[in-house]
Amino acid sequence: MELNAYFTDIYYYLHPTHEQTISHQSIRILQMIQKEQEVTVRFVSEALNISHNTASEHVKKLVNNGWVIKKRSSKDQRIVFLLLTLEGLQVVKQNTELDKLKLQAAMNKLSEAEKNEVIHAFGLLSRAAK
Repeated sequence: MELNAYFTDIYYYLHPTHEQTISHQSIRILQMIQKEQEVTVRFVSEALNISHNTASEHVKKLVNNGWVIKKRSSKDQRIVFLLLTLEGLQVVKQNTELDKLKLQAAMNKLSEAEKNEVIHAFGLLSRAAK
């Protein structure tokens, strides 16, 4: 699909320089915690189609890196939610968002109408994806 080619071009040319080495699986987990409500190890396991033990090991590494914390549910102490730390939020942003300066430079090459079209189109796609 033409959109995939455009998307990969945009990411290739506008991605930030990564400051740390992190696995794709770890990025996916950090992104889940950022985007979803009430993420648990079980949620991660089911979303990534991996065993609970494997998900638990991935989460343990993220906790040890200081990117994720665990917090017990106030409603049910058996449930443990995963939350991003401020550093974890920075890591996920650095590895999933576009570089702000590169994006701004590209957007500055567009007219105001074109900028609005791009923002509108991405907004439509984002809402449809959710």
